[in-house]
Amino acid sequence: MSGAARLRWPAAGAAAAAAGYWFCMSPYSQALGTFPYRGPGSDKVVALTFDDGPNEPYTSQLADFLAQRQIRATFFQVGRAVLRYPEVSRRLLADGHVIGNHSFTHEFTNCLSPRVLAGEVRKGQEALATIGLRPALYRPPWLLRIPALRGVLADHGLRAVSGEFCHPLEVFQPRAQMIADGVLAKARPGSIVIFHDGYDGHAGNRASTVEAARIVVDRLSWDGYRFVTVDELLGIPAYQQKQALTGVG
Repeated sequence: MSGAARLRWPAAGAAAAAAGYWFCMSPYSQALGTFPYRGPGSDKVVALTFDDGPNEPYTSQLADFLAQRQIRATFFQVGRAVLRYPEVSRRLLADGHVIGNHSFTHEFTNCLSPRVLAGEVRKGQEALATIGLRPALYRPPWLLRIPALRGVLADHGLRAVSGEFCHPLEVFQPRAQMIADGVLAKARPGSIVIFHDGYDGHAGNRASTVEAARIVVDRLSWDGYRFVTVDELLGIPAYQQKQALTGVG
């Protein structure tokens, strides 16, 4: 094999990997079905979303802050974490927040097989049913979509929702200002912002995320933005039926 040919193989592999990421994991790709990452219109509204919880004490710290500011957000929660902290999820509902399905285990390999994925979605719904919910919104872990996902969600009355990650290094909890700067650089009318109040459904320090959310709210409020839930932003139902705790549908 010539030197030029040897160089082409890694380049081709990198290009294939990039294409695969865009196709299956990009927040913006619509290749596998509708995957809204931003709302319509030019009104200065933003939807704050929080994934991977509930995770204490950070989810409750966010709830306290949001209550002080009279802001409603959307929490995509992991089923096993809901079973660990059902009272926290109930508190979010009582405060008027929206809760969506974010799988049951948040394990990467469980998102790759159609059969296992169907079980993840179903068990996530069952976990949320223990607090009186039948969500209509689903966000895949890591935003990972496989071709079978569309049919699985249709079987469970769910719609997939994307968004834009607050900061690529949030998982490592850098300084709160760094995370906030990532959001503020991208925020625009209709943005759906993805924060993480948990860590793949496990416990994890999210102090920087909590503080970053405070900074973002203060700055965007100063700039004239208001905050809505994902269902309000997109004009779609949050739940499949009335649920007892808050009476929203």
